[in-house]
Order: sequence, then C-alpha cells, then structure tokens
Amino acid sequence: MVKSGSIREFDRHRPVLLDEVLAVLAPKDGEIYVDGTFGAGGYSRAILEAADCVVYGIDRDPAAIGDGAPMVDAFAGRLTLLDGRFADMQALLAEQGVASVDGVVLDVGVSSMQLDDAERGFSFLRDGPLDMRMEKCGLSAADVVNAMPEDQLKRVIAVLGEEKRARAIAKAVVRRRLDKAFSRTSDLATLIEGVIGKRPRDRIHPATRTFQALRIYVNAELDQLATGLAACENILAPGGRLVVVSFHSLEDRIVKRFFAMRTGKTTRPSRHQPPGAKGPAASFIDLTRGGIVAGKDEVDGNPRARSARLRAVERTRSPVIPLDADEADLGLPKLEATAC
Repeated sequence: MVKSGSIREFDRHRPVLLDEVLAVLAPKDGEIYVDGTFGAGGYSRAILEAADCVVYGIDRDPAAIGDGAPMVDAFAGRLTLLDGRFADMQALLAEQGVASVDGVVLDVGVSSMQLDDAERGFSFLRDGPLDMRMEKCGLSAADVVNAMPEDQLKRVIAVLGEEKRARAIAKAVVRRRLDKAFSRTSDLATLIEGVIGKRPRDRIHPATRTFQALRIYVNAELDQLATGLAACENILAPGGRLVVVSFHSLEDRIVKRFFAMRTGKTTRPSRHQPPGAKGPAASFIDLTRGGIVAGKDEVDGNPRARSARLRAVERTRSPVIPLDADEADLGLPKLEATAC
C-alpha cells in the first residue's frame, strides 16, 4: 500500500481526535475519501494506511499543497491533492471525474502548520507580519485593523471572537493606529494585553479571541463552512460518512445546526411549503449524539485538543435538502469579508 521507506518524515503534527475520526469514518478498501482540510496530511495519511483506498486532499493554502507532494509520491497514485476550498469540492472533484465519494473529513479552522509559521501571521505567540490570509491574497489582518471603522471592528471582534471587551479593544486599536499603523502580530497582541490585562485564571492569552475573529473575518471561514457542509451532502454516496472536527463554538454551532436540520431533529419545513406540510425526509443519520471530545491523555499531550469536538453523520438515500435562503448562514450574522 505504501512505497518502501516509511512516511514518518511527514508526521510533523498528529491531528486532533485522530483515532476517533478513523473509528467513525471506518475506511474500507476500494472506496473514495476526501480530506477537505489537508494541512500537514495527518488524516489523509491515516486513512490511506487504514485501507487500500483513494484520498483526495483539498487545501486552500498553496503551501500545504506544495509540502504534500512527497506524500503523493509515497502513496503511488492513491493520493491526489487539489488546490482550492472544501466549499468548492464538488467542482474540484468533478474536474477529476469523481461524482460521489464514500467519506469526508473536515478539520475546521487554522492548521498547526499555519500557527507554527510566524511569517503567516496567525499566532500572537510568534512575532510575524499581521497577515492571516490562508490563500495569501485579498485583505490581510493588518488591512482590517488599520482601516475598518471602529463600530464595525468592535462587532467583528465581539461576534466572531466572542470577546466581551470588544468595544475597549476596538477603541484602543483605532486610537493607536492614528499614530502608527499595525504591521506585526506582537504589536497588536501587546496592545490587547494592555487593554484586557493578564487573566491568571483564564487558560487563554488575552489576544486569543481577537486574533480568532480577525482570522475568521479575513478568510470568510464561517461562510465557507456552511457552503462546504451543503457540498458534502451533495457529493456523499448513500452510506457515506461526514466527520467534522471543530475548535470553537461558532464553528460547532454551524455544524450542530446543519446536522440537526438534515437528521430531522429540526422539523421546520421549508418556507416554500404550504402550512401543515411535513419537512423533507432526513438526508443524514446522526452517528455521534452530542459529539465526541478529546480524552485527558490527548489534551495533556496537545492543549489544542481541549476545545475540539467531533460530530459525524451518515448519508441516507433521501434526496438532498436544498439550503434555503433563510437558513443559508445558519443563524449567524453576515460579517465576513469576501474571500479572494
């Protein structure tokens, strides 16, 4: 299944909840899987090692696609990498002649590779350019903090970062940028820490929520997630499984609401149906009631796992349920930038 010589050189980051993802996805010989957030290739590698199957790895970050080239060679025709967004997986796979797949895994949010690379500007723990663009195009985080009106910046930080001190942070940012524009991650993190102060009882850095908000905004991550879930519904064959690992409440809320709508837990019929009409037949079956979280041993070894939650569903034979306009954002306000 794998070329001689191990692929351990690619084992830079063990994905969160890897054993649980494999147990739910249950890869089988001869089937086709999609790793919609390829990153360092951890899930793809594990799937390919678990069965004699084919994997299509998708990533919007060109660096991830380039770094994955040796893994493509190692698996000799069983791994194909596609440069793009998982929200566009139908079109990306159609170009490869693939109309349906047997499983999809999504690890939502920023990857460990991106966080570890100071030059990408995702982390407040490593000084680098205030960038945060996954595709290295479009508005950067620096563009946002240096130009966005105060009220809008406050709302972005409050909603996308769930930061209670958003107003004070936005005010401090606007006051400071009048004298000097922000260009470095450490510069912004230091200002936020000065506004909020250190929280001895809080396990996260004071800048965590603001950096999260900027990253989500710049990359339009929530819109991409909602669209991507609908794409998975369209492309999964009956019996195919969708496994999603999310890391904060905004992401998990979208996944939870989408799954509730598609498994029949939310019985609201389409707004286009007459009063009293029943909702459409469930297009998914819930496989992980309430979700799965990391155990103590994993959290101790990888603090990032403490906020992770895995949810999974299995595709039924019922028709796809169209994403109505009134539920397209799954209840979340439209705040994000238009991704490039």
